[in-house]
Amino acid sequence: MRAAVQVFVADGPLPDVGASGEEIDRRVEQLDAISRPVTAQEARALADCFGPDDCHGVAWSLLHLIETGPNPVLTVKPAPDANEWQDRLWTRALNAGLVREE
Repeated sequence: MRAAVQVFVADGPLPDVGASGEEIDRRVEQLDAISRPVTAQEARALADCFGPDDCHGVAWSLLHLIETGPNPVLTVKPAPDANEWQDRLWTRALNAGLVREE
């Protein structure tokens, strides 16, 4: 896994919309430092970095970055209590015909 991905993953999930502007800017800079496309391993690690909400749109950037890697990232439907962004990744793969509903 590349260093830029390791740095982002090491910082954990994205903060919520209540985070400081400095924190959000720092995470955006980390995302921007990751060149595209990502590898399958990197995409799986990044998929665990979604926070509780869209983080002022940063979660969408993370989702689009993940989707530059080999798809599908998720091969089984997330649990009902999974993060909404994991569910969104699954739904997008399902709609694209990359996975099948169980």
